[in-house]
Amino acid sequence: MKLRLPFQVKLFLSLVVFSCLLLALLGAILFHIIDRQLHHDLGQRAKVQASEIALMPGLAQKVARRDVPGIARLIQPLRDKSDASYIVIGDVRERHLYHSESPDRIDLPMIGGDNAEVLAGKTIISVRQGGIGVSLRSKAPILDENNQVIGIVSVGYLTSYIDNINGHRLAQAGLYGLLLLLLLFIFSWMFTRNVKKQMFWLEPKDIALLVRQQKALLEAMYEGVFAINAEKQLISINRAARELLDIRQPENELIGKPLEEVLHTPPAFFTQSGLQDNSSRHDQITVLNQRQVIMNRVPIELEPGKESGWVFSFRDKNDINTLSSQLSQVKRYADSLRIMRHEQLNWTATLAGLLQMQRYDDAMHYIQAQSEGAQAVLDFVSARFTSPALCGLLLGKFVSAREKGVELVFDPACQLIRIPPVIGETELMSVIGNLLDNAVDATLKAGAPISPVELYISDRNRELLIEVADRGGGVDDTLKPNLFEQGVTSKPSGGDEKTGAEHGIGLYLVAGYVRQAGGSIEISDNAPQGTIFSVFIPYPSERSTGQQHE
Repeated sequence: MKLRLPFQVKLFLSLVVFSCLLLALLGAILFHIIDRQLHHDLGQRAKVQASEIALMPGLAQKVARRDVPGIARLIQPLRDKSDASYIVIGDVRERHLYHSESPDRIDLPMIGGDNAEVLAGKTIISVRQGGIGVSLRSKAPILDENNQVIGIVSVGYLTSYIDNINGHRLAQAGLYGLLLLLLLFIFSWMFTRNVKKQMFWLEPKDIALLVRQQKALLEAMYEGVFAINAEKQLISINRAARELLDIRQPENELIGKPLEEVLHTPPAFFTQSGLQDNSSRHDQITVLNQRQVIMNRVPIELEPGKESGWVFSFRDKNDINTLSSQLSQVKRYADSLRIMRHEQLNWTATLAGLLQMQRYDDAMHYIQAQSEGAQAVLDFVSARFTSPALCGLLLGKFVSAREKGVELVFDPACQLIRIPPVIGETELMSVIGNLLDNAVDATLKAGAPISPVELYISDRNRELLIEVADRGGGVDDTLKPNLFEQGVTSKPSGGDEKTGAEHGIGLYLVAGYVRQAGGSIEISDNAPQGTIFSVFIPYPSERSTGQQHE
């Protein structure tokens, strides 16, 4: 089984091995430099000593007379003070006249073969094999009063002596190296531990997996998401955000850019977003790239209380409003069903009571009276409209209005055989339902006497015409140009059960659906009072559909 070491141990061992190799390389280079410098210094020291000995008074005369005892008495005091390995005096025939370490070599030839230049009058430095071993030595000529070479002075340092000096220095350096290596061990362990802590004690493969998962999650999200660092530079943005904000560059081209270069934000965006107070914000309305969005903002905290960036998520405000309006419409459908159920229960209870009292004739008259109006409306709607869903909506609105005390009147000329393909059935029901609800609310607001709400739907003349007329209080002329904008309403601010509380959304949604279908919507005054909403939705031409509408 293959041993798998944790990332911290791998990093620690890698740092230790690298540090050891680096120290070994630096030690080798340092030893080489020190050894070269030591050879240079000792060579110069030997040269100075050899030159000074060659100039000693009386030495030339004693060499000329080959006065061996005299030479020994003259040189020995110097030998006792010198740190050289040996001092040798030779004559012009390269014979020993004095050897500080081997007196028995007197009158024996000098070894090394490097005397030719010295006999020519030059002072040299060389490394040669001598009588007592290999040495670094300097040789100087001894001159008589006529400047003729009559002898040789050799001062040398054995390589073993040099090696001892290097060994001593190397031992000191090794001790310091061990201390430094120990410090490197401690530093490496602390460094790897700190790195692992910053990685939240995760392994690199775990981090890579988290990054891939985060990327997949961001791309799968319907909401737009982008993140910035403390310098307000973009560090991440998902596909939904680029699509919602109409950004065509790929993510890799956007990363690292200042946020102002990527998005058009309002001047007070960063103050409005709360970047100054380092707190989370939710469901704020702002504008990004000329699109109104609902935005959330959460700080990125590597450590508690220390923000290093922020994550923003946002949704198109129109989508939220559309969903809210659609939910409101569903609620209205449910209310209509509840009203119908309530009315049916009352009708059934009344009928059951008459039957229990055995008043059969009254029960028959009650059934006929209740079914005449409802059956007439049911027959009319079923005959004039082919969409079952639309029929259900109209019947529900009829019953709901009657429950509130308002009569919904259908124009006898109503007809809708085929819904225009440019608008869906759900959207068409939302348009008609919102217009009818507004008309009923306006009628109730006007007070007694309560007038009926009139509805006309026709698909003649190659366009769908929807007209809803009420005799309520009407719409103020100053409000008409902006009536279809979001949040604009002619209803009172406080809603109740009859008028509803969802203000400023219905007509905005109606206008949006009509515009998407390529149609138009008009507002006109009703006589003697009230408002008429007229919606025109064209059918596509025969060339584009390949069908003929009758």
